Amino acid sequence: MSNQTRPLSVIAADIRKTWVNKKGDPSVNYAAVPYLEAMEMLNHITDNYFADDADSIVRYFLSNATSWRGPDARRVKAELKAML
Repeated sequence: MSNQTRPLSVIAADIRKTWVNKKGDPSVNYAAVPYLEAMEMLNHITDNYFADDADSIVRYFLSNATSWRGPDARRVKAELKAML
């Protein structure tokens, strides 16, 4: 596995694709949506989104993504935590 981190925008796209309900419909928790939308505009953990830094955005996303479960969730959350 590469030591390079994926851009946050790519990770956000992965989250949108994999955070679905049992029927396969998008199921992102409403409280996580603003942070996911911000992540879609970021590349690096050192970037800023208006007055917020990416580090804070990722932390807030993770705190609002506790309902997202499963292997994809574990993989992506571990990837985000490793960036912090």
